[in-house]
Amino acid sequence: MSEPEARGPEDHERTVAVTGVTGFVGPHLVSALARRGFRLRLLVRRWSPLPSLEGVAADMVLGDLLDEAALERLVHGADAVVHAAGLIKARRPGDFFAVNRDGTALLSALAPDARFLLLSSLAAREPQLSPYAASKRAAEEVVASRSGPWLTVRAPAVYGPGDRETLAYFKAVARGLAPRPKVPGARLSLIHVADLAEALALALDQPPPPSTYEIDDGKEGGYSYRDMADAAGRALGRRPLSLAVPRVAMAAVARVNAIRHSLGGSVQILTPGKVNEIFHGDWTAHDRRLAAALGFRPRFDLAAGFGETILWYRRQGWL
Repeated sequence: MSEPEARGPEDHERTVAVTGVTGFVGPHLVSALARRGFRLRLLVRRWSPLPSLEGVAADMVLGDLLDEAALERLVHGADAVVHAAGLIKARRPGDFFAVNRDGTALLSALAPDARFLLLSSLAAREPQLSPYAASKRAAEEVVASRSGPWLTVRAPAVYGPGDRETLAYFKAVARGLAPRPKVPGARLSLIHVADLAEALALALDQPPPPSTYEIDDGKEGGYSYRDMADAAGRALGRRPLSLAVPRVAMAAVARVNAIRHSLGGSVQILTPGKVNEIFHGDWTAHDRRLAAALGFRPRFDLAAGFGETILWYRRQGWL
């Protein structure tokens, strides 16, 4: 791994600075950008081998979103910035804003003329639900105030190879249970991580007008939790029992987690705010302008995506 090298005029035009590369989406995003010929400069929090990025030529910058000097090195001379990093769980509500809003603001300010692509979340559509959702909306507002070119893409629930969050759901289905929040008529959109990465790379390569867009796998109206259970069950060779989890039960666990956080325990993702998100009835994509503008066609529907993901888990010995 090396610090960024001086680039010639031709190389400069295709240099992209990327954050969030060691997360779940990051390696898929880096691969999609590399396939389109971008020269990559990646922000990493520690010097260590990144096997998921093998075969990708990239410069590395050591640091994080609160390290101004590192961010300056990351974006220096870059033609574009793809900001995919973000905090999804925190000990205190303020931590979400420090990273998701303030980190975005700093990165944006350091690259005023570069094309800026923010990977956001459908949660930003409902900022009243949780500190996380509010911090994502605040990050979007920062980006929308830029004088330079910008684009925000809100992703729905993302699944695929490497995801440990969805793994827990598949493990439950493999045991014959398909847990779901007890919300009548709830629906959600989904997207396979490879499709999300491809859409982001395409949006950077063929940028539509500045705006906040949504993306999903193209399923109009999204999916019910029954749809998810059926698709997972078929891929696993099971007929799972749908288990409706009442809000009061999940809220009790979230309150215990909040107490543990206040006492210095390990940070858990299930908090009262996250319960609000889970029991919100509509997490479907409402806006398909981005896919239309890009001519984007996802490779994976729910059945194919779950099947491919479960096969990957089994090959890795995770399931």
